[in-house]
Amino acid sequence: MQKSTDSISHLPGSSRRTFLKSTSVSVAGAALLPLLFQVPLTAAHHAGTKPMGIALVGLGNYAMKQLAPALQQTKNCKLAGLVSGTPEKKEKYGKQYSISDENIYSYETFDQIADNKDIDIVYVVLPNSMHKEYVIRASKAGKHVISEKPLGINAAECEDMIRVCKENGVSLNVGYRLHFDPNHQEIIRMAKEKPFGDVTYVHSEFSFPIGDPTQWRLRKALAGGGAVYDIGVYCIQAARYATGEEPIAITAQEYKTDFDKFAEVDETVTFQLEFPSGVISNSTTSYNARANRLFVSYRNRGTALIEPAYSYGGIKGSVNGKLMGYEPVNQQAKHMDAVSKSILEGTDSTVSGQEGLLDMKVVDALYKSLASGGARTEIG
Repeated sequence: MQKSTDSISHLPGSSRRTFLKSTSVSVAGAALLPLLFQVPLTAAHHAGTKPMGIALVGLGNYAMKQLAPALQQTKNCKLAGLVSGTPEKKEKYGKQYSISDENIYSYETFDQIADNKDIDIVYVVLPNSMHKEYVIRASKAGKHVISEKPLGINAAECEDMIRVCKENGVSLNVGYRLHFDPNHQEIIRMAKEKPFGDVTYVHSEFSFPIGDPTQWRLRKALAGGGAVYDIGVYCIQAARYATGEEPIAITAQEYKTDFDKFAEVDETVTFQLEFPSGVISNSTTSYNARANRLFVSYRNRGTALIEPAYSYGGIKGSVNGKLMGYEPVNQQAKHMDAVSKSILEGTDSTVSGQEGLLDMKVVDALYKSLASGGARTEIG
């Protein structure tokens, strides 16, 4: 739901048809050893308090209607570069945001970004199957990286990205904006401090009716999967931080009502996560419904509800029926400022590549459960 579309039709040397033929979801590769959250930042080191320069890779809807405007509100970072395969977009947004020609790249010239001292961070806002390539290219150019979610199309891809970023001494982060919304931060706090005791149940839903049947999100070669990859990841994240635990097993069920539109990807998936404490979370994600809520029940007569829960704005949280009352924030600005601050200060990022890896381990197990007819599947 948050990736560029210009990257599909304007890939160097590729038409849409040849790109689709050459792009595939690779599940090969053995699991790597677990990696640390943070790495020694030996490349692209940025001293002092000067805002870090961010280059957006892929100038689609999310990049230019959410991230670019948010970068006008940040303190620790600024918009410093653009990468696109569409000349018209490069010209339009270059003028709109006063980006010099030297800081505007095509996909062919992207690697030259290594010589650009104005750019410290590359934000990859491309279709899911392209994340790995551009995360690795950015890291080899000595740039810190933010990738839109999901980090990769499987856990093995995430492990590769984490490894390469570590080898190149750069920070890898994921676009988990909700970690910086105060309503969700309250859920995280309650999991840690337990004002109402332990969590006993989590229920999360995120669904919307998807439009254009020809869009890349419905093409497995580009998206990797359907609603689970695009918005179900939010439900997985919420269950993990609402409980403060890592799930150990999953059971999943899939339903389809439009077999033509969703011929390649999932339409509606429900899934149950089991946690070490015995807590169960139940989630639904769909491209053919409307739902947007997170509910948490606590042992000592406490409940928390966020509805809408996963939108860019208008999020409203309550505890035991009383509104949390937080002022709205620009989630994207808070997110990018926090990532930049962690790099500047050499501290751990709360939205590191490791977070993306943990989510994709759940997604991998989810699809194994679906393939086995809904059998309980352990999360590796």
